[in-house]
Amino acid sequence: MNKLLLHSCCAPCGASVIEKLKPDFSLTVLFYNPNIEPFAEYTKRKDEQIKLLKKLNINYLEIDYLNDEFKNKVKGFEKEKEGGKRCELCYKLRLEKTAKLAKINNFDYFTTTLTVSPYKNSKIINEIGKSLEAKYQIKYLISDFKKEDGYKKSIELSKRYNLYRQNYCGCLYGKGLDEK
Repeated sequence: MNKLLLHSCCAPCGASVIEKLKPDFSLTVLFYNPNIEPFAEYTKRKDEQIKLLKKLNINYLEIDYLNDEFKNKVKGFEKEKEGGKRCELCYKLRLEKTAKLAKINNFDYFTTTLTVSPYKNSKIINEIGKSLEAKYQIKYLISDFKKEDGYKKSIELSKRYNLYRQNYCGCLYGKGLDEK
């Protein structure tokens, strides 16, 4: 069975994607989301992700909270509208870390749960993934997990597993708040 490193932004999005991929891949989930603020929100989402993965018996990797990496990456784009250039830079930051770890740890594929959200541009995310596939010589699994009611399924699974569902993507710029 092919090994896949799945970047997950949160447990609710991860739930339906994991359910879809688990029959076909040996999964490991990566929680790398330096965009999430404040730190208490980051911790809450990470804890929910780990709780779900333990219930589903899925391996996981986590990376320290590296919020400065995110802020440096999006510097100058803080006032961009949600879904604009700032978000593209954020997707690339997270996907690149996923691709690097997938390559180093001998995974066959990498992908992300980000495409399950109706608020995220799957075409852009997949273009980034394909460019990283070429750069790191590791296969990117093209996806649009919102199709076939993927987002609706994530809501249903969140209720089933009693998962915390946040009301914003993660960065305070997109939420319209000051940095801290």
